Amino acid sequence: MSSRLRQMTAEQHTTAHLAHELREAVGRLVRRLRAEPGPPVAQMTVLGRLDRLGPSSISELATAERMRPQSMAQTVRDLETARLVSRRPDPDDRRRAFVELTPAGLELLHATRAQREGWLTEALDRELDARERELLREALALLGRLADA
Repeated sequence: MSSRLRQMTAEQHTTAHLAHELREAVGRLVRRLRAEPGPPVAQMTVLGRLDRLGPSSISELATAERMRPQSMAQTVRDLETARLVSRRPDPDDRRRAFVELTPAGLELLHATRAQREGWLTEALDRELDARERELLREALALLGRLADA
């Protein structure tokens, strides 16, 4: 094996190892954040999407979250039962409805986000020094690029 080929193989192995470690660390962090009190993840995802993008149909929500429409419909029904979202007919197509946040849904979303970000803020202050927090701040741009890829 040529030295160039060995180098490429070593770089691929190193990149594969980095990918593995990143997936593991991000997964643990996400699981830890989800352990904070609040609605189930699927519900938080819908509330967050409605907050960011405004009213959406169930099929739009399902497509955006890569869920089956039937699963999304159940999540929306659960949110409706809890009075966190409401539906209103599409003025252009009466067969379709838009799902939108209620004031209670927005309040719960903000409270849950604040609680989870509060835990994360405390953990960042407790576990990382100023240099490490700056390094993490710089890495956020890279993580954002990966998320958008």
